[in-house]
Amino acid sequence: MMTLPNKNPCPLCHGVDTVPYHSDRARDYLNCLVWALVFVPAVQHLSQAEEKAEYDRHDNQPEDPGYRRFLNRLYEPLNQCLAPGSRGLDVGCGPGPTLSVMFAEAGHSVALYDPYYAPDRSVLDHPYDFISLSEVVEHMAAPGRDLDCLWDSLVPGGYLGIMTKRGRDRQAFATWHYITDPTHISFFSEKTFQWLVGRWSVAKEATSLMIVGDDVVIICKGAAPI
Repeated sequence: MMTLPNKNPCPLCHGVDTVPYHSDRARDYLNCLVWALVFVPAVQHLSQAEEKAEYDRHDNQPEDPGYRRFLNRLYEPLNQCLAPGSRGLDVGCGPGPTLSVMFAEAGHSVALYDPYYAPDRSVLDHPYDFISLSEVVEHMAAPGRDLDCLWDSLVPGGYLGIMTKRGRDRQAFATWHYITDPTHISFFSEKTFQWLVGRWSVAKEATSLMIVGDDVVIICKGAAPI
């Protein structure tokens, strides 16, 4: 791969304590020694046009029962946390919003945000009881900034539900199918989420973390139990 700049700060914590982790024919991957985030350096990211072209190939629709089963891994545990008639935001909804439809069917109201398909950023200025991100954080070039913004939009006692495959170890990473998607640039582990929750607890308000299966985490803002 190409020669990288000497300093490649972690896009989550912004620290420079990062080291090479893996390389393949397409990209390099760096590891934050503090937050355990593995990330692709910015110089190797797709352009916006290239990224959108990849997303336009997706054909996910709410009428597809298989897609609903996939999303149910996040929907079911998050919905169990919610009071009736909660107000939510689905981030990264894509061209065929489906998770929002599932929450609406359960009696919740859901706004949509997607930088390409629902780009009205004014929805980020409102308070929400829950925010869902299904297969989104792995696409974030600036996850620290973006997740802090979403966290600030949650009301006390609100829930942030994230679905993303979590990295395990360096050996497994090398053959992991998840890194073959060129739009995947930020790879979280359980330790990464623990550090994130710890920072929010210290800097903002107490939080709690629930790990669900291999790819879902639910983070509660404030004292409300999960």
